[in-house]
Amino acid sequence: MAQERADPLYASLMSPAARDLTHGFLPPDDPISRLPETFEDWEQTGDVLPKLALSRHIRPVVEDLPPFSLDRLYTLAEHERAMSLLSFLANMYVFAPGHPVATAIPKNLARGWYAVACRLGRLPMLTYASQVIYNWRRFDRQGPVEVGNLHMMLNFLGGMDEEWFVTIHVHIEAVAGHALSVLIPGQEAVSRGDCETVVRSLDAVTDTLHEMRAVLERMTERCDPNTYYHRVRPYMFGWKNNPELPDGMVYTGVEAYGGRPRQFRGETGAQSAVIYAVDGFLGIEHGYDEMRAYLMEMRDYMPAQDRHFIETVERGPSARQLALERGNDLPELRNAYNASVEALYEFRRLHIEYAAMYVLKPGQRENKGHVGTGGTPFTVYLKKHIDETLAHRI
Repeated sequence: MAQERADPLYASLMSPAARDLTHGFLPPDDPISRLPETFEDWEQTGDVLPKLALSRHIRPVVEDLPPFSLDRLYTLAEHERAMSLLSFLANMYVFAPGHPVATAIPKNLARGWYAVACRLGRLPMLTYASQVIYNWRRFDRQGPVEVGNLHMMLNFLGGMDEEWFVTIHVHIEAVAGHALSVLIPGQEAVSRGDCETVVRSLDAVTDTLHEMRAVLERMTERCDPNTYYHRVRPYMFGWKNNPELPDGMVYTGVEAYGGRPRQFRGETGAQSAVIYAVDGFLGIEHGYDEMRAYLMEMRDYMPAQDRHFIETVERGPSARQLALERGNDLPELRNAYNASVEALYEFRRLHIEYAAMYVLKPGQRENKGHVGTGGTPFTVYLKKHIDETLAHRI
């Protein structure tokens, strides 16, 4: 399990009903772009990371950074900025172009990374939260959170394809807010037997899933599959089920790990909490297999408040429950439920099509495209999951 979180950082976020879901699981305000002056040496290294990555200096520069002092971090926003900064530096240190893959993270970086991760209740790894959820800014702060008005704050190599890949995901997360905001009220309506409100909630989920799919369809506009595979994806891997790191990674100087290598998963969209929450509201259950075990494991890599939101929805009554009870008498309820299931199926189906386009096809020449950045063979299980989704139609 992930480390315990520090309660003061989360006090205002752990009540799902009270969360500001205007932008979904993204923070309601743009993430901060810089840590306090104490961390300026670290921030300046992050500024030039794409340039350092192409030099012989990347590892010496990181190794020479001063200790990362946590006593100057106070807010959740500062901790998340620190987590993103340390994660980008660590993954580029490990997978630096033109260097052999590193098997140990230097003490200054490892200790700081581990300490911040403990406070956030996550593992010391590059996660979806650090690459996507807390790594964006708007050009026009009054404008929408959508591609065209977004940029990444930290990059690996940079360039159009990396920017587009990440900001498309930020846009999808923002769009998801409309559906996420109706899940708890929708469950309360299920408990009351309020079919009219449940239908409205299901319609909102359906419309949101269609909009999320429409945003995902735009991925091909400015993110080329081959460029993604060879220049974006290599820096998102972790050290579990990674043939280049069979023993995992040593976090030098982290006493809790006792000098023994650790195996943690890499960054993946499976660490986004959105679809898990929608599954819970719709009462969609997946048979136990390697993929389900993997997806449960992915929750340890999510922000603590997002994990809590999923668990809250899963403990509550599902819309499926009411649709099964009242669907024969109220066809509009049954139809609304089935429309949501079909919209979720279509979103998942597009995802597997893009997995083939962006991972399987470019990886055919190297005979290693079947394993995701999270370190699992995913194609068979993704197909099974989309079939199981559609099987829930009433």
